[in-house]
Amino acid sequence: MIMNHPAFWDGGLRFVCTQCSRCCRHDAGFVFLSAQDLARLSEQLGLSEAEVVAQHCVWSEIGADAHLSLSEQANNDCVFWRDGGCSVYAARPAQCRTYPFWQNIIDSASHWTMEAGACPGIGIGPTHSAADVAERVIARRSQRPILRSEWEAR
Repeated sequence: MIMNHPAFWDGGLRFVCTQCSRCCRHDAGFVFLSAQDLARLSEQLGLSEAEVVAQHCVWSEIGADAHLSLSEQANNDCVFWRDGGCSVYAARPAQCRTYPFWQNIIDSASHWTMEAGACPGIGIGPTHSAADVAERVIARRSQRPILRSEWEAR
């Protein structure tokens, strides 16, 4: 649980999405999908879950099993980044919905400051209370990525 969070965010953390798309573009990375994420994308795209996986995802080998992740365009942009924004914004994965309130970013003031170098929305905008930050961390943790072994056993 995140009840004993670092004191630096006792008063909350300021963040507003500036829609710069830096977190969606240019750098290779992983956007892991949970069962809930896949269901939302399937509904929004009007495709079966199997079609979403086949057309928009890759299996990323991590540890003993592969994790379902969104694929990327040739330039490392997210597969759903189009014309200045996210083409599936309403159905975006929990990983995207909860950024930058990820455990590895908020576990210390230095990590938060380091991430601010990549994200212009960190440190500006409204203050998200400590309870809201903790809720987002917990929401992301609860959305466990789909494993290939589970997918194949369906």
